[in-house]
Amino acid sequence: MPSKKTNTAAEPEMVGATMSEYDGVRFLHLDSIWIQGAMRISKPNQLELEYIQRMMAWLLWRPEEEVTEGHSVQLGLGAAAITRFTHKVLRMKTTAVEINPSVIQACRLWFRLPDDDAKLSVVNQNAARWVLDPANRHTAQVLNVDLYDHDAAEPVLDDEPFYAACRDVLDEGGLMTVNLFGRHASFQRSAARIARVFGLDQVWSLRPTQEGNTVVVAARHVKVPDRETLTARAANIESRFGLPARKWLRMVRPLDPALLAGPAS
Repeated sequence: MPSKKTNTAAEPEMVGATMSEYDGVRFLHLDSIWIQGAMRISKPNQLELEYIQRMMAWLLWRPEEEVTEGHSVQLGLGAAAITRFTHKVLRMKTTAVEINPSVIQACRLWFRLPDDDAKLSVVNQNAARWVLDPANRHTAQVLNVDLYDHDAAEPVLDDEPFYAACRDVLDEGGLMTVNLFGRHASFQRSAARIARVFGLDQVWSLRPTQEGNTVVVAARHVKVPDRETLTARAANIESRFGLPARKWLRMVRPLDPALLAGPAS
């Protein structure tokens, strides 16, 4: 296991958040044309972007009776879509960690992010520092990681020590989802780092979206149920939460062991 030396020294550039609207959908930007998040104005708790929906694929790995229990953490707030969903729809205890205060302010002004309450906490902090804090070890059942800079070029935190710290945040049976660019050369490198930390048998990926986003799911000691159980869970997720879980089930695949054949980096 790599040593815990996640780099927290290089802070990303802080840029102002802006907003645009088109056809009933509001978009978050960070001083660029790239979309950092979206919200359908008439349905703020609906997950608008396909890759954000797929970030909820962790639901398939949790028993039906436990699916909404526990603590859900988001690293990277975006337009607060996952935060609103876990807080308002799943009604889970929810923590969002966002380094850019402009993003938090924008989400509160334009993207229906509620004020903190007994079950919601929005933390203005570097995600690397948050996951390394001993107070956060083994406190989350779900961890969603979506950390891109304003150019949306590659994850700003993407090394084995960072993923090891993420694993330590998860309780036994906990699940992490990570947004990666599946059609980008960096995907295999990132996926291999995750697999080295979590174990190849505890990491899966979904097919890339049309835009190229690939969601990787990693688990801390989860036993994968049989196909019949997974199919029943997917049907339950669709009926309760309106998410296309049966579609996810058809596109989930284990990582290729050849990913681990190359040198660690």
